[in-house]
Amino acid sequence: MPEIAVLDYGAGNISSVIRMIERAGGQAQRASTPAEIAAAAKLVIPGVGAFDHGMSQLESRGLMAGLAEAALDKAIPVLGICLGMQLMCRASEEGRMAGLGWIDAQVRRFPARDGLRVPHMGWNTVRVARSNPLLGPGPDEKRFYFVHSYYIACNQPGDPIALTNYGEEFVAAFQRGNLFGVQFHPEKSHRYGMDLIRNFVELPIA
Repeated sequence: MPEIAVLDYGAGNISSVIRMIERAGGQAQRASTPAEIAAAAKLVIPGVGAFDHGMSQLESRGLMAGLAEAALDKAIPVLGICLGMQLMCRASEEGRMAGLGWIDAQVRRFPARDGLRVPHMGWNTVRVARSNPLLGPGPDEKRFYFVHSYYIACNQPGDPIALTNYGEEFVAAFQRGNLFGVQFHPEKSHRYGMDLIRNFVELPIA
């Protein structure tokens, strides 16, 4: 089984992601250097916290070029989780730094609404918007665990693969070729999360 690198860049606890990959039958290890990223067959970018902090961590650790080579030049399968998904976009209303820019999308804050708490926290239903290898076969609606105050707005209508409603409909997951992102936490989402991680583990290598 090809080894999956889980990016360790000081923006979240990655141990639960590694455990989930291993439970799903994959092999995973932490990656914190360009050499470790270059050796990976697949890459997971987890993350919690602020957008600018995440981007500054990637820059200060010298990971930007290695990430671009893996994701864009070598086109290995990449999965961004929560903040990791947001960093794959162009920019965020949360900060001033540019994102990785792999996905034509912006990260926006949930607007204030009566009776709507921010952050969006807890279980929510996810509707599959189009067939994709990450969410796999099964019912159109699945349930995942969310914790976030910002959501992604894709500019390309073909990129969203799953949608969720919290005051308004927003992108719960996207795919552009080898690049995948999920706003929820599959490592906290029990059987649906396990199914998703297993599908990522079993993705073919180009």
